[in-house]
Amino acid sequence: MSSVTEHTCCSDCQEFVSDDGDKCLQSNKERAKFISHTKGPHIFFDKLFHRRDTPNSNVLSSYEEATLESIRNWETTKGKRAVLCGVAYNKQKYKLKGTNYDVINMRELLGSQFCFPSSSIHILIEMDSHPHPTKRNIQEALKWLVKDNQPGDSLVFYFSGHGLRKPDFFEDELDGFNETICPVDFRTAGMITDNDINDTIVRPLKNGVKLHAIIDSCHSGTILDLQDVYSTKKKLWLDNSSPSGVYKGTSGGHAISISACEDNQLAADTSAFSDCGKQMEGAMTYTFKKALMEKPRVSYAGLLASMHKDILTAKEKGFSLRGLFHRQRLQKSQSFKRLIGFVLIKLDYKDSRDQ
Repeated sequence: MSSVTEHTCCSDCQEFVSDDGDKCLQSNKERAKFISHTKGPHIFFDKLFHRRDTPNSNVLSSYEEATLESIRNWETTKGKRAVLCGVAYNKQKYKLKGTNYDVINMRELLGSQFCFPSSSIHILIEMDSHPHPTKRNIQEALKWLVKDNQPGDSLVFYFSGHGLRKPDFFEDELDGFNETICPVDFRTAGMITDNDINDTIVRPLKNGVKLHAIIDSCHSGTILDLQDVYSTKKKLWLDNSSPSGVYKGTSGGHAISISACEDNQLAADTSAFSDCGKQMEGAMTYTFKKALMEKPRVSYAGLLASMHKDILTAKEKGFSLRGLFHRQRLQKSQSFKRLIGFVLIKLDYKDSRDQ
Protein backbone atom coordinates (compact mmCIF):
# COMPACT_ATOMS: atom_id res chain seq x y z
CA MET A 1 0.00 0.00 0.00
CA SER A 2 1.06 3.56 -0.59
CA SER A 3 2.71 5.43 2.23
CA VAL A 4 0.80 8.51 1.13
CA THR A 5 -2.61 7.34 2.29
CA GLU A 6 -4.27 4.18 3.46
CA HIS A 7 -6.67 2.37 1.11
CA THR A 8 -8.79 -0.72 1.33
CA CYS A 9 -10.06 -2.92 -1.44
CA CYS A 10 -13.69 -3.94 -1.17
CA SER A 11 -13.87 -7.59 -2.27
CA ASP A 12 -17.54 -7.28 -3.20
CA CYS A 13 -16.99 -4.69 -5.92
CA GLN A 14 -13.22 -4.85 -6.51
CA GLU A 15 -12.93 -1.11 -5.96
CA PHE A 16 -10.45 0.94 -4.01
CA VAL A 17 -11.86 3.34 -1.45
CA SER A 18 -10.18 5.63 1.05
CA ASP A 19 -10.23 4.86 4.76
CA ASP A 20 -9.15 8.35 5.70
CA GLY A 21 -10.99 11.32 4.26
CA ASP A 22 -8.42 13.74 5.71
CA LYS A 23 -5.72 12.42 3.39
CA CYS A 24 -5.68 12.50 -0.37
CA LEU A 25 -3.48 11.83 -3.35
CA GLN A 26 -1.86 15.21 -3.94
CA SER A 27 0.07 14.79 -7.18
CA ASN A 28 0.58 12.62 -10.22
CA LYS A 29 3.80 11.40 -8.62
CA GLU A 30 1.91 10.22 -5.55
CA ARG A 31 -0.76 8.66 -7.73
CA ALA A 32 1.92 6.71 -9.58
CA LYS A 33 3.35 5.64 -6.25
CA PHE A 34 -0.10 4.47 -5.17
CA ILE A 35 -0.43 2.32 -8.29
CA SER A 36 2.99 0.75 -7.76
CA HIS A 37 1.97 -0.42 -4.30
CA THR A 38 -1.30 -2.12 -5.30
CA LYS A 39 -0.06 -5.38 -6.81
CA GLY A 40 0.92 -3.80 -10.11
CA PRO A 41 -0.81 -1.61 -12.72
CA HIS A 42 -2.54 -4.52 -14.48
CA ILE A 43 -4.36 -5.72 -11.36
CA PHE A 44 -5.05 -2.14 -10.30
CA PHE A 45 -6.77 -1.14 -13.52
CA ASP A 46 -8.63 -4.46 -13.73
CA LYS A 47 -10.15 -3.72 -10.36
CA LEU A 48 -10.61 -0.03 -11.02
CA PHE A 49 -12.69 -0.44 -14.13
CA HIS A 50 -14.41 -3.74 -13.28
CA ARG A 51 -13.45 -5.39 -16.53
CA ARG A 52 -12.29 -8.87 -15.51
CA ASP A 53 -13.58 -11.55 -17.86
CA THR A 54 -16.59 -9.49 -18.83
CA PRO A 55 -18.56 -9.68 -22.06
CA ASN A 56 -18.42 -6.94 -24.67
CA SER A 57 -20.48 -4.15 -23.11
CA ASN A 58 -21.13 -2.65 -26.54
CA VAL A 59 -23.22 -5.64 -27.62
CA LEU A 60 -26.87 -5.15 -26.67
CA SER A 61 -29.71 -7.61 -26.87
CA SER A 62 -32.82 -6.74 -28.84
CA TYR A 63 -34.65 -6.14 -25.54
CA GLU A 64 -31.94 -3.74 -24.34
CA GLU A 65 -32.00 -1.88 -27.65
CA ALA A 66 -35.79 -1.58 -27.46
CA THR A 67 -35.56 -0.26 -23.89
CA LEU A 68 -33.02 2.37 -24.87
CA GLU A 69 -35.19 3.43 -27.79
CA SER A 70 -38.22 3.77 -25.52
CA ILE A 71 -36.23 6.04 -23.18
CA ARG A 72 -35.11 8.18 -26.11
CA ASN A 73 -38.75 8.54 -27.09
CA TRP A 74 -39.96 9.74 -23.71
CA GLU A 75 -41.95 12.92 -24.19
CA THR A 76 -39.89 16.00 -23.34
CA THR A 77 -42.44 17.81 -21.22
CA LYS A 78 -41.99 21.45 -20.38
CA GLY A 79 -41.97 22.65 -16.80
CA LYS A 80 -41.40 19.77 -14.39
CA ARG A 81 -39.77 16.42 -15.04
CA ALA A 82 -37.83 13.88 -13.02
CA VAL A 83 -35.71 10.74 -13.30
CA LEU A 84 -35.81 8.46 -10.25
CA CYS A 85 -33.35 5.54 -10.04
CA GLY A 86 -33.42 2.79 -7.44
CA VAL A 87 -30.82 0.02 -7.67
CA ALA A 88 -31.35 -3.08 -5.52
CA TYR A 89 -28.61 -5.27 -7.09
CA ASN A 90 -30.94 -8.27 -6.93
CA LYS A 91 -29.35 -11.70 -6.64
CA GLN A 92 -26.00 -10.13 -5.72
CA LYS A 93 -24.34 -10.36 -2.32
CA TYR A 94 -24.37 -6.59 -1.88
CA LYS A 95 -28.14 -6.38 -2.43
CA LEU A 96 -30.02 -3.42 -0.98
CA LYS A 97 -33.53 -3.84 0.40
CA GLY A 98 -34.79 -0.28 0.60
CA THR A 99 -34.12 1.31 -2.78
CA ASN A 100 -37.45 0.50 -4.48
CA TYR A 101 -39.25 1.86 -1.44
CA ASP A 102 -37.11 5.01 -1.64
CA VAL A 103 -38.16 5.59 -5.25
CA ILE A 104 -41.85 5.16 -4.37
CA ASN A 105 -41.45 7.72 -1.58
CA MET A 106 -39.78 10.21 -3.89
CA ARG A 107 -42.46 9.78 -6.56
CA GLU A 108 -45.17 10.44 -3.97
CA LEU A 109 -43.32 13.48 -2.64
CA LEU A 110 -42.88 15.05 -6.08
CA GLY A 111 -46.50 14.40 -7.02
CA SER A 112 -48.25 15.39 -3.80
CA GLN A 113 -46.11 18.27 -2.58
CA PHE A 114 -44.63 19.71 -5.76
CA CYS A 115 -47.29 18.91 -8.37
CA PHE A 116 -45.08 16.96 -10.77
CA PRO A 117 -47.34 15.28 -13.36
CA SER A 118 -47.07 11.50 -13.17
CA SER A 119 -46.31 11.43 -16.91
CA SER A 120 -43.21 13.57 -16.35
CA ILE A 121 -41.72 11.27 -13.68
CA HIS A 122 -39.75 8.35 -15.08
CA ILE A 123 -38.56 5.50 -12.90
CA LEU A 124 -35.68 3.07 -13.38
CA ILE A 125 -35.85 0.07 -11.02
CA GLU A 126 -35.31 -3.67 -11.24
CA MET A 127 -38.89 -4.56 -12.12
CA ASP A 128 -40.22 -5.75 -15.47
CA SER A 129 -42.74 -2.91 -15.52
CA HIS A 130 -39.94 -0.30 -15.68
CA PRO A 131 -36.62 0.11 -17.48
CA HIS A 132 -33.84 -1.41 -15.41
CA PRO A 133 -31.19 0.95 -13.95
CA THR A 134 -28.35 -0.21 -16.19
CA LYS A 135 -25.52 2.16 -17.02
CA ARG A 136 -26.78 2.82 -20.55
CA ASN A 137 -30.38 3.30 -19.42
CA ILE A 138 -29.39 5.76 -16.66
CA GLN A 139 -27.17 7.71 -19.05
CA GLU A 140 -29.94 7.90 -21.65
CA ALA A 141 -32.48 8.94 -19.00
CA LEU A 142 -30.20 11.74 -17.83
CA LYS A 143 -29.87 13.01 -21.38
CA TRP A 144 -33.68 13.06 -21.59
CA LEU A 145 -33.91 14.97 -18.32
CA VAL A 146 -32.04 18.00 -19.66
CA LYS A 147 -33.02 17.71 -23.32
CA ASP A 148 -34.31 21.00 -24.73
CA ASN A 149 -34.45 22.52 -21.22
CA GLN A 150 -36.03 25.98 -21.18
CA PRO A 151 -36.35 28.86 -18.68
CA GLY A 152 -38.79 27.93 -15.94
CA ASP A 153 -38.06 24.18 -16.06
CA SER A 154 -37.68 22.36 -12.74
CA LEU A 155 -35.70 19.13 -13.09
CA VAL A 156 -35.03 16.37 -10.53
CA PHE A 157 -32.53 13.53 -10.54
CA TYR A 158 -32.83 11.04 -7.70
CA PHE A 159 -30.56 8.05 -7.11
CA SER A 160 -30.74 5.40 -4.39
CA GLY A 161 -28.06 2.73 -4.50
CA HIS A 162 -24.36 2.10 -4.00
CA GLY A 163 -21.70 4.73 -4.53
CA LEU A 164 -17.93 4.33 -4.72
CA ARG A 165 -14.74 6.28 -5.38
CA LYS A 166 -11.79 5.80 -7.68
CA PRO A 167 -8.47 7.63 -7.93
CA ASP A 168 -8.34 10.74 -10.10
CA PHE A 169 -5.19 10.84 -12.23
CA PHE A 170 -5.83 14.19 -13.92
CA GLU A 171 -5.74 16.59 -10.95
CA ASP A 172 -9.44 17.24 -11.41
CA GLU A 173 -10.48 16.58 -7.80
CA LEU A 174 -9.40 18.33 -4.61
CA ASP A 175 -9.25 15.07 -2.66
CA GLY A 176 -7.70 13.02 -5.45
CA PHE A 177 -10.78 10.85 -6.04
CA ASN A 178 -13.67 10.74 -8.48
CA GLU A 179 -17.00 9.87 -6.89
CA THR A 180 -19.32 7.43 -8.67
CA ILE A 181 -22.77 5.88 -8.63
CA CYS A 182 -23.15 2.17 -9.35
CA PRO A 183 -25.73 1.02 -11.92
CA VAL A 184 -27.05 -2.50 -11.60
CA ASP A 185 -24.51 -3.71 -14.17
CA PHE A 186 -21.52 -1.75 -12.86
CA ARG A 187 -19.40 -4.90 -12.57
CA THR A 188 -19.49 -5.34 -16.33
CA ALA A 189 -20.42 -1.93 -17.77
CA GLY A 190 -18.61 0.24 -15.26
CA MET A 191 -19.67 3.01 -12.91
CA ILE A 192 -20.99 6.49 -13.73
CA THR A 193 -18.54 9.12 -12.49
CA ASP A 194 -19.09 12.61 -11.17
CA ASN A 195 -17.46 13.92 -14.36
CA ASP A 196 -20.01 12.05 -16.49
CA ILE A 197 -22.91 13.36 -14.42
CA ASN A 198 -21.62 16.92 -14.54
CA ASP A 199 -21.16 16.80 -18.31
CA THR A 200 -24.62 15.31 -18.85
CA ILE A 201 -26.97 17.21 -16.53
CA VAL A 202 -25.07 20.24 -15.18
CA ARG A 203 -23.29 21.78 -18.15
CA PRO A 204 -26.40 21.90 -20.42
CA LEU A 205 -28.58 23.82 -17.92
CA LYS A 206 -29.73 27.07 -19.52
CA ASN A 207 -30.53 30.34 -17.83
CA GLY A 208 -33.74 30.11 -15.80
CA VAL A 209 -33.58 26.31 -15.39
CA LYS A 210 -33.20 24.70 -11.97
CA LEU A 211 -31.94 21.18 -11.29
CA HIS A 212 -32.18 19.38 -7.95
CA ALA A 213 -30.16 16.19 -7.52
CA ILE A 214 -30.91 14.04 -4.46
CA ILE A 215 -28.32 11.29 -4.11
CA ASP A 216 -28.74 8.64 -1.41
CA SER A 217 -25.50 6.69 -1.74
CA CYS A 218 -22.07 6.43 -0.18
CA HIS A 219 -19.31 8.89 -1.15
CA SER A 220 -21.93 11.17 -2.74
CA GLY A 221 -20.85 14.54 -1.34
CA THR A 222 -19.55 16.03 -4.61
CA ILE A 223 -21.21 13.60 -7.02
CA LEU A 224 -22.20 16.45 -9.36
CA ASP A 225 -18.78 18.14 -9.16
CA LEU A 226 -20.36 21.51 -8.41
CA GLN A 227 -18.18 24.49 -7.58
CA ASP A 228 -19.43 25.35 -4.09
CA VAL A 229 -20.04 23.11 -1.07
CA TYR A 230 -21.99 24.25 1.98
CA SER A 231 -20.47 23.28 5.33
CA THR A 232 -23.17 22.72 7.94
CA LYS A 233 -20.50 22.88 10.67
CA LYS A 234 -18.94 26.16 9.55
CA LYS A 235 -22.20 27.50 8.07
CA LEU A 236 -20.47 28.86 4.99
CA TRP A 237 -19.76 27.97 1.37
CA LEU A 238 -16.46 26.27 0.53
CA ASP A 239 -14.75 26.41 -2.85
CA ASN A 240 -14.87 23.05 -4.66
CA SER A 241 -13.50 24.25 -7.99
CA SER A 242 -11.42 21.79 -9.98
CA PRO A 243 -7.65 22.17 -9.35
CA SER A 244 -7.10 21.62 -13.07
CA GLY A 245 -9.15 24.73 -13.86
CA VAL A 246 -11.73 22.82 -15.89
CA TYR A 247 -15.09 24.61 -15.83
CA LYS A 248 -17.75 22.53 -14.10
CA GLY A 249 -20.56 25.09 -14.16
CA THR A 250 -23.82 25.36 -16.04
CA SER A 251 -24.77 27.28 -19.15
CA GLY A 252 -26.56 29.80 -16.97
CA GLY A 253 -28.92 27.60 -14.93
CA HIS A 254 -28.93 26.59 -11.28
CA ALA A 255 -27.83 23.18 -9.97
CA ILE A 256 -28.42 22.08 -6.39
CA SER A 257 -27.21 18.73 -5.08
CA ILE A 258 -28.26 17.24 -1.74
CA SER A 259 -26.18 14.20 -0.83
CA ALA A 260 -26.41 11.55 1.86
CA CYS A 261 -22.85 12.01 3.10
CA GLU A 262 -19.46 13.53 2.45
CA ASP A 263 -17.10 12.08 -0.16
CA ASN A 264 -15.23 10.02 2.41
CA GLN A 265 -18.32 8.79 4.29
CA LEU A 266 -20.90 6.02 4.02
CA ALA A 267 -24.67 6.30 3.64
CA ALA A 268 -27.16 4.03 5.37
CA ASP A 269 -30.07 1.68 4.79
CA THR A 270 -32.20 1.45 7.92
CA SER A 271 -35.43 0.19 9.41
CA ALA A 272 -35.09 2.62 12.34
CA PHE A 273 -37.80 4.94 10.98
CA SER A 274 -40.26 2.20 10.02
CA ASP A 275 -43.49 1.89 12.02
CA CYS A 276 -43.24 -1.89 11.93
CA GLY A 277 -39.47 -1.87 12.40
CA LYS A 278 -38.94 -4.02 9.31
CA GLN A 279 -39.18 -1.78 6.23
CA MET A 280 -35.69 -0.88 4.99
CA GLU A 281 -35.19 2.55 3.46
CA GLY A 282 -32.46 5.10 2.90
CA ALA A 283 -31.99 7.20 6.02
CA MET A 284 -31.30 10.27 3.91
CA THR A 285 -34.39 9.73 1.74
CA TYR A 286 -36.67 9.27 4.74
CA THR A 287 -35.51 12.42 6.54
CA PHE A 288 -35.55 14.42 3.29
CA LYS A 289 -39.14 13.45 2.53
CA LYS A 290 -40.28 14.01 6.12
CA ALA A 291 -38.83 17.52 6.20
CA LEU A 292 -40.53 18.53 2.94
CA MET A 293 -43.87 16.92 3.82
CA GLU A 294 -43.92 18.97 7.02
CA LYS A 295 -42.78 22.21 5.38
CA PRO A 296 -42.69 22.22 1.55
CA ARG A 297 -41.28 25.75 1.29
CA VAL A 298 -38.47 25.25 3.80
CA SER A 299 -35.12 26.91 3.02
CA TYR A 300 -32.14 24.74 2.18
CA ALA A 301 -30.57 25.49 5.55
CA GLY A 302 -33.86 24.63 7.25
CA LEU A 303 -34.09 21.40 5.27
CA LEU A 304 -30.64 20.25 6.39
CA ALA A 305 -31.39 21.25 9.99
CA SER A 306 -34.59 19.19 9.98
CA MET A 307 -32.80 16.17 8.54
CA HIS A 308 -30.06 16.41 11.17
CA LYS A 309 -32.67 16.71 13.89
CA ASP A 310 -34.30 13.44 12.86
CA ILE A 311 -30.92 11.71 12.80
CA LEU A 312 -30.17 12.96 16.31
CA THR A 313 -33.57 11.72 17.45
CA ALA A 314 -32.70 8.28 16.14
CA LYS A 315 -29.38 8.51 17.97
CA GLU A 316 -31.15 9.26 21.24
CA LYS A 317 -33.24 6.13 20.76
CA GLY A 318 -30.05 4.10 20.66
CA PHE A 319 -29.65 3.17 16.99
CA SER A 320 -26.25 2.87 15.36
CA LEU A 321 -24.60 1.75 12.17
CA ARG A 322 -23.70 -1.75 11.23
CA GLY A 323 -21.92 -2.44 7.96
CA LEU A 324 -23.75 -3.75 4.90
CA PHE A 325 -21.40 -3.35 1.91
CA HIS A 326 -20.83 0.40 1.45
CA ARG A 327 -24.39 1.45 2.05
CA GLN A 328 -25.14 0.51 5.62
CA ARG A 329 -28.11 -0.18 7.81
CA LEU A 330 -28.96 0.89 11.36
CA GLN A 331 -29.17 -1.52 14.23
CA LYS A 332 -29.87 -0.92 17.91
CA SER A 333 -26.56 -0.30 19.66
CA GLN A 334 -24.51 2.35 21.43
CA SER A 335 -22.94 4.80 19.00
CA PHE A 336 -24.48 6.73 16.12
CA LYS A 337 -21.49 8.90 15.32
CA ARG A 338 -20.76 8.47 11.65
CA LEU A 339 -24.23 8.33 10.19
CA ILE A 340 -24.64 10.65 7.27
CA GLY A 341 -23.06 14.07 7.33
CA PHE A 342 -25.69 15.51 5.03
CA VAL A 343 -24.08 17.66 2.36
CA LEU A 344 -25.64 20.43 0.33
CA ILE A 345 -23.71 21.35 -2.79
CA LYS A 346 -24.92 24.23 -4.89
CA LEU A 347 -23.83 26.13 -7.95
CA ASP A 348 -24.53 29.75 -8.81
CA TYR A 349 -27.70 30.21 -6.77
CA LYS A 350 -27.49 32.90 -4.10
CA ASP A 351 -31.00 33.04 -2.66
CA SER A 352 -31.06 34.88 0.68
CA ARG A 353 -33.40 32.24 2.10
CA ASP A 354 -30.52 29.75 2.02
CA GLN A 355 -28.27 31.66 4.36
